[in-house]
Amino acid sequence: MRILWLKTELLQPVDKGGRIRTYNMLRELKRDHEITYLALDDGTATTEARSLADEYCHKLVSVPHHTRPKFSTGFYGELLTNLFSPLPYFMKKYESAAMREATQQLLNREQFDVLVCDFLQPSVNVPENLSLGTVLFQHNVEAMIWKRHYQVQRNPLKKAYLYNQWRKSWRYERKACQRFDMVVAVSSEDEEQMRREYSLTQTAAVPTGVDVDYFRPRIEDAADKHNLVFTGSMDWLPNEDAMQYFIREVLPIVRRTIPEVSLTIVGRNPYASLVELSKHDQSIIVTGRVDDVRPYIERAAAYIVPIRIGGGTRLKIYEAMAMEKPVVSTTVGAEGLPLHNEEELLLADTAETFAAAVVRLLKAGEFAQSLAQRGAAAVRERFGWRQVTNRFAEICSQAASQAKAGAATRNRQEFPEPERAMDGRLS
Repeated sequence: MRILWLKTELLQPVDKGGRIRTYNMLRELKRDHEITYLALDDGTATTEARSLADEYCHKLVSVPHHTRPKFSTGFYGELLTNLFSPLPYFMKKYESAAMREATQQLLNREQFDVLVCDFLQPSVNVPENLSLGTVLFQHNVEAMIWKRHYQVQRNPLKKAYLYNQWRKSWRYERKACQRFDMVVAVSSEDEEQMRREYSLTQTAAVPTGVDVDYFRPRIEDAADKHNLVFTGSMDWLPNEDAMQYFIREVLPIVRRTIPEVSLTIVGRNPYASLVELSKHDQSIIVTGRVDDVRPYIERAAAYIVPIRIGGGTRLKIYEAMAMEKPVVSTTVGAEGLPLHNEEELLLADTAETFAAAVVRLLKAGEFAQSLAQRGAAAVRERFGWRQVTNRFAEICSQAASQAKAGAATRNRQEFPEPERAMDGRLS
């Protein structure tokens, strides 16, 4: 197949969930299919990031696009003016006439079998009335994320703003999903929610994968029996909320039983108050961005996922499991993963039960080890990237075939066969 892949960013560095999933899938797809990768470029990508694009695509097309830095004056101004836009802010900021034009030009010049819109955001720039197969790859149900932000927010002003974003997100996401020939979710739960809420019929679910060769215990350093670890981009609101919640409500309860407990938070762009807290509390270590998360996971006794907001599936859980670390997560944090409480991980949804699960893992060494080994076995057996990508390729092929069949039907309707006389001659 010839695939035109649309995204709002280049993939290097491969340092957050969406990039990790896309990078690994494209790297596998590139073995058997021709990939043209069209992305917005905000100017922060390095020369190395552009040169490394040949790891996941045959052709890179980048379109310059400026977005306001978070927490700048311009950023807050855009949030305010977005109240009067029909698009939610997370969509409006990626609206690009240049990307739409570049997409149309590529489609006019070259013969593609399928267009893949990676995440919801690029869909705002997809031209109308396309004749090839189209696939929307939904890493999350975006409206659900904004609904959960609204539900957990306590500040009345912020809560009202988040309600506005949630409702606009729901309306846009529903309309956008209905434009595509196929909508792909990363879990059966997300797929079912979109079918139900957005009245979709052409959907599929492709599970998250993990590089089981890369994420493997190396046994170089002994684990700190009191250390917990969390990894994830700290400029993503669900991760920020997770750490605020854990530090404020869960960690004090754990400390009553295990005063020596420490927490390592690994991820780019940590929020300012977290960095400040780590300066005054030596038991909280904030690394910022790192080139390799594995040493931090390996040194921990347990991996935590106290996420209350979000959708999609958690790459971080599979990575920790592949490294044979016991995991405790909220139900939301493990949502969409075919894993079972007490079998491959522990699930807990209140501050008290989450703290109890953490204490259990830190104190019950034999149980924690057994849990970790069962989780590792499940991940290695079922969730390597090759198996996952083969399923995605089948879906793209199906969308391409359906589009070709539809085009043939339309052609027959527009240019019908001439009627023939009874003797077979043209009438």
